[in-house]
Amino acid sequence: MSVSRHIGHLAKTLVSLALLAAPIVVSAEETFDHWPILPERFESTGGGGVMIEEYRPAIKGAICMTDFVAVLSDGRRFENTVDFSASFVQGGILCDQGRWRSRDGKDSGTTPLRVFIKDGVVRGKV
Repeated sequence: MSVSRHIGHLAKTLVSLALLAAPIVVSAEETFDHWPILPERFESTGGGGVMIEEYRPAIKGAICMTDFVAVLSDGRRFENTVDFSASFVQGGILCDQGRWRSRDGKDSGTTPLRVFIKDGVVRGKV
C-alpha cells in the first residue's frame, strides 16, 4: 500500500471514530398545536407599551397575512399589514418570517412572531 493511500485510509478511520464518539443531538420537533391561542389584541413583540389590535391572520395562497392596528400608549393608532411565509406542517399552516409595513408606506420591518393555524384555531409564539 502506498504511503498516500495509507494516510487516506487512516484519515477516514479517524473521522469515522470521531463521529461515533460525538454525542448525538436530537432536537424534539416543536408541537405547534400546543402554542397559546393568539388573541386579536396583544402586546407588540417590540414592547414599549405598544398594543396590537384587530390581528386576524388568514391564509391567502402561499402567504399568511393580516391587517392590524398598532396602538401607542398615548392612544395614537397606526394601520399596518403583515405578510408571513406559509408552510403546511403538522396538519395546519405555519406562518413565519413575518414582514410588516404601514399602510401609508412610511414604515416597515420584520417580526419574530410565528403563527400556527389549524382547524380554524390561531396560535402564536415568539
